[in-house]
Amino acid sequence: MKNIKECIHCGEEFSLHCPKKRRVGGKINECPDCVEELGLEIKSRVRAFTTGDGKMSAMQILRFENEDDADAYGKTWEANRGWNNQRRGGLNNVAFSKVGENIGNSNHKGKAS
Repeated sequence: MKNIKECIHCGEEFSLHCPKKRRVGGKINECPDCVEELGLEIKSRVRAFTTGDGKMSAMQILRFENEDDADAYGKTWEANRGWNNQRRGGLNNVAFSKVGENIGNSNHKGKAS
């Protein structure tokens, strides 16, 4: 069953589940063409990145200015993580702001390190 809505801007009918609507976002009663043409998308681009330390991992939640920056940071992050990696290349070249973080505790049982 498809959910068909009528756009409040142009009056055209559109499906809520079409790939273009999912990609561009917008409000439920705005067609994807109007969202793109009028610049109505207000969705923030937020990604979470984790690192492992001991029994608990650390997580940072970052906000990016656009989808391309978020994808570029994620791709660079994946290429530079792992054991004995030298962390080369470009993580600081992408503009972002930190939304939140949860830092892991490697001393998970309260024992002195």
